[in-house]
Amino acid sequence: MNIILEILQSEDREMFIRHNQIAFQKAFEEEFGVSDEMVLPRKDVEQSLDKGSSVAYCIFCDGVWVGGIVLSIDENTHRNSLDLFFLNPEAHGKSIGAKVWSMIEKMYPSTQVWETHTPYFEKRNIHFYVNKCGFHIVEFFNPHHRDPHIPTDNHRQDMEYFFRFEKRMF
Repeated sequence: MNIILEILQSEDREMFIRHNQIAFQKAFEEEFGVSDEMVLPRKDVEQSLDKGSSVAYCIFCDGVWVGGIVLSIDENTHRNSLDLFFLNPEAHGKSIGAKVWSMIEKMYPSTQVWETHTPYFEKRNIHFYVNKCGFHIVEFFNPHHRDPHIPTDNHRQDMEYFFRFEKRMF
């Protein structure tokens, strides 16, 4: 299995956004049923892509585009964030995600702490981050302990429960 990460090009941005939304939608609908509302709004993906510290990669496996990843890299604090990570559902269960994460860690060796978040219902993600990648759950956001980075008028009941993970690299 040959995995390659390529910087997201502007001509691939629409595909990247759409496939990201599809992957998140599938996971949500597997848990809660079909939804007319897009679970991962376009503006959320665009905000991740457009942050000044963001770097986005397309993931290819054996020459086929299978997913993407968006990172926020802080060269001053060396505290970096995994903002979005998705694989097309057909690529799940093939160890591609773990291999990609290992590649990312090697690409950013000065990182002291990686941080990421995932919704409570994403059992596959929780297993992946904790058991495959070595992250630790450090915080659980819920209606009684809200994420201070999300405006209070922007809470959806089905998306209020999130885990925050960290991986310390030293």
